[in-house]
Amino acid sequence: MRTGRTLTALAAVGLLALTGCGDGGTDAGGSGPGGIKPPKIDKLTTLGAGEGQVNIVAWAGYVEDGSTDPKVDWVSDFEKQTGCQVNVKVAGTSDEMVTLMKTGEYDVVSASGDASLRLIYGGDAAPVNTDLVSNYKDVFDGLKLKQWNSVDGVAYGIPHGRGANLLMYRTDVVKPAPTSWGVVFDAGSPYQGKITAYDSPIYLADAALYLMKHQPELGIKNPYALDDKQFTAAVDLLKKQNETIGEYWSDYTKEVQAFKTGNSVLGTTWQVIANLAQADKAPVEAILPEEGATGWSDTWMVSAKAKHPNCAYRWMDHIVSPKANAAVAEWFGEAPANRLACAETADKNHCATYHAEDEAYYEKVWFWSTPVAQCLDGRKDVTCKDYAAWTQAWTTVKG
Repeated sequence: MRTGRTLTALAAVGLLALTGCGDGGTDAGGSGPGGIKPPKIDKLTTLGAGEGQVNIVAWAGYVEDGSTDPKVDWVSDFEKQTGCQVNVKVAGTSDEMVTLMKTGEYDVVSASGDASLRLIYGGDAAPVNTDLVSNYKDVFDGLKLKQWNSVDGVAYGIPHGRGANLLMYRTDVVKPAPTSWGVVFDAGSPYQGKITAYDSPIYLADAALYLMKHQPELGIKNPYALDDKQFTAAVDLLKKQNETIGEYWSDYTKEVQAFKTGNSVLGTTWQVIANLAQADKAPVEAILPEEGATGWSDTWMVSAKAKHPNCAYRWMDHIVSPKANAAVAEWFGEAPANRLACAETADKNHCATYHAEDEAYYEKVWFWSTPVAQCLDGRKDVTCKDYAAWTQAWTTVKG
C-alpha cells in the first residue's frame, strides 16, 4: 500500500539547492556542479551503546509500528532488540524533510534524490561509515555510491529502495498496445480527455526525456538540466498535451478509481497503482516505454547534528535488513534495496514485479533530481532553469 509523495516548489538557489542528477546507469563520484565540495564533516568511527531513542523523518509508510495495520510492524522488534525508542515525524514533501533536518532535532531521514544532495552540500548530513552497517554489503550494487547518495566516492547514506514512473493503459481501449511515451503527447490523440499525467512541476522532466529521444537536435543530455531553448520546448510540449489531458493526478487512490471507471485510459503511473487497479479487475497494463522513464530512489541519511547517532546507525542497519526491507518494500510498493529481501517477501513475485534484480531495467530510469541554475549535465557555458522556473512554468501549463 503506497501512501504517495508530493514534490513542492523548492528553493533551488545557491549551495543549499545543489542536487545530484543521473540515470540508473550513472556511477558514483564527482563533486556537485562547478566542482563544489561538501562541508568537511567526520563520520562515526565506532558504534557505541544506543542512546535510548532515535528521531526519524520519513515518508508515510516507511516507519510502521502496527498502528496503521496490526500486521504491518517492523518497528516493535527493533525497539525490543536495541532499546532505541522510535519517534517518527512523517513528512509530506522533500522540502519539508530538508527544513526539518535543518533544525537539528532529528537523527535520520529517508531522503529522495531531490533532497539528498541539498542535505549533503548544506552540511546537514554526515558521511556514513558503511562498515558499521552490517547489511550494507547485501545492498544492490546498482544503488551504491550513486550521484544522489555520495560525493567523490564517499557514501552519505544507506539505500532504501527505488521505483519508476511508468506508462499505464486500458487494454480494452488503447489499441495497439503502446510502446512509447508518444501516445500521451499525441496532439491528435483519439483518447483526448482521458489521458492523465502526474501533477507536479517535476513532470517537466518526463517531457524533456521524450524530447531527448525524439528531438536530438535540442541537445538534451539530462532531463533535469534544461537551458532556455530546451526548457521552452518541454513547456510547449506540455501545453499542447494539456489540451488532451482529462485530469492530473497526485493521489494514487484517485488514479486507481479513474482507470477502473474508464475516466482515464492512458497516462503516467506507479507499479503499485497498476497492481491495485488489476486487483480491482481493471483491464490495465503498465510498461517502461522505449524512451525510459523518470523515477525515485530513497536514501537513509544521518544528521550532521544527530543527538542519537548510535541508534540512528542501528535503525539504518535494521531498515535495510532482509526482513524489514522486504516488509517495507511490499507495504510501500517499491523495489527493495537489499538483494536478500527478495527471499523474504510474502509475495514471492514481488521483486520480479518491481524489477528489483534487473539492473538493465533501472539503467533506463532517470531518478528525480532538483533542477538548478548550474547545469547538472556539466555544461558551464549556459545557465539552466532552476526549480522555481519549473514551478512557474507548470502553473502556465495547467492554465
